[in-house]
Amino acid sequence: MQHFRLSFLITVLCLSTAFWWGGMIGVFIAIILGVLEVSLSFDNAVVNASVLKRMNARWQHYFLTWGILIAVFGMRLVFPVLIVSIATNIDFVGVAQMALENPATYSQHLNNVHVQISAFGGMFLLMVFFSFMLNDAKELHWLGRIEERVSALGKLKAIEVILALGLLLIMQKWLPPEIRLDALVAGISGLILFVIVDSSAALFEDEEQGELASGMVKKAGLMSFVYLEVLDASFSFDGVIGAFAITQDVIIIMLGLAIGAMFVRSLTVYLVNKGTLDDYVFLEHGAHYAIGVLASIMLVSMRYHISEVVTGLVGAILIALSVFSSIRYNKAEKQDLKRRR
Repeated sequence: MQHFRLSFLITVLCLSTAFWWGGMIGVFIAIILGVLEVSLSFDNAVVNASVLKRMNARWQHYFLTWGILIAVFGMRLVFPVLIVSIATNIDFVGVAQMALENPATYSQHLNNVHVQISAFGGMFLLMVFFSFMLNDAKELHWLGRIEERVSALGKLKAIEVILALGLLLIMQKWLPPEIRLDALVAGISGLILFVIVDSSAALFEDEEQGELASGMVKKAGLMSFVYLEVLDASFSFDGVIGAFAITQDVIIIMLGLAIGAMFVRSLTVYLVNKGTLDDYVFLEHGAHYAIGVLASIMLVSMRYHISEVVTGLVGAILIALSVFSSIRYNKAEKQDLKRRR
């Protein structure tokens, strides 16, 4: 329970604020939003853990302190206001006042930029999925021969970018003409951001240590922190928009999503400290497949509405299957070891 102590403290503070702001109804809605956020972001926690376990204690601490402030106030409160401000040419303060005083109008403006948000977040998450699937150095394959052959394609240079851009261009024919340009620009922006964050470690290479120095900076430094925050932002986009289907009170939305974001952070650290990814060897696979599904849903949602329930349910099923496969794999390995003895 020590890993979740701070999360429970934040929950009490947020629910107390929700009660002060909106009474028992506010508390009830905040709890619903918190549970929804956790259910939709469990795969995010697993992927975060796979990165966080390679970071040093200093950056892990930053992830839990500054990272949670950025996640709650930055990505779930300030960033949506900034997006609406840019889209409507209304100054930031004006949009913030709109969110507090006229949440229905603010919600409508936020829905109006749904295409750009979905294209940006969908392409970023798609690159996360492709980078894992097309990693030819990956030795363990959840889907056996099929996944092994797909991973072998990673030997082709920039294959992830080629596939992602190709998919985005194909989608142009499927989207209504009036949103094609917005989707294209936002999608390419998400792809570019991923490439920048993922490859920025090359800037830190030196002649003596080369890739080793680069890898250490990427895994234990600033760029890993940035990568995790952008990944969290990509997960939070749909959650923020979907929250308006439950309530239009931005304060309650922020409090509810803050509870969920804090538990996702604590869950990430728990997975790292308990070595869960080592014990359940296919858990990371399941999380990345869930991310692939989420990316696909975000891209499809540019034209068709898809309930968050579907996203959460598919993600939960994939995570559960990966845990089950991991248990079977561990048992098979133990039996094999006994036979050798």
